[in-house]
Amino acid sequence: MKAVENSKTRGPLLSERLTTSGLRLTRQREQVYRVLLQKRDHPTADEVFLRAKRQMPDISLATVYNCLDALVQCGLVRHVHPGRGGSRFCPNMREHCHFYCEACGGVFDIDWPADHGGVPMPKGFEAKRYEIAIRGVCPDCGARPGHGAPPG
Repeated sequence: MKAVENSKTRGPLLSERLTTSGLRLTRQREQVYRVLLQKRDHPTADEVFLRAKRQMPDISLATVYNCLDALVQCGLVRHVHPGRGGSRFCPNMREHCHFYCEACGGVFDIDWPADHGGVPMPKGFEAKRYEIAIRGVCPDCGARPGHGAPPG
């Protein structure tokens, strides 16, 4: 039942955001957005392409890149730059941090505490959005013998 609810709420939001940004809803944009929401693992464009191709065999890599650009432009997806490997995409638009596992390369969302109040800013500066990166070892990698946390 949850998947049906998600597909019903996803369509209007996607269509509205694209229209507000001067873009139109296409089957390809809808498929790419669906792929990002299905498995929130911060995939690369190539990974999105491979997943989208399962349901839409005629989609091209260039179309996936264009769709991702449109989704970023209309504020439904964040472009994440881990600094290692390719750029990744995140559909979580709440304020949050990203944890980068130095062992497996995974990218994980870390909730930003609502009561934190933000990072203290110097006088005259106004933060609009945070992009905080935390690097270390995820629980799965940390549990493997010989893959403990890197030296601090």
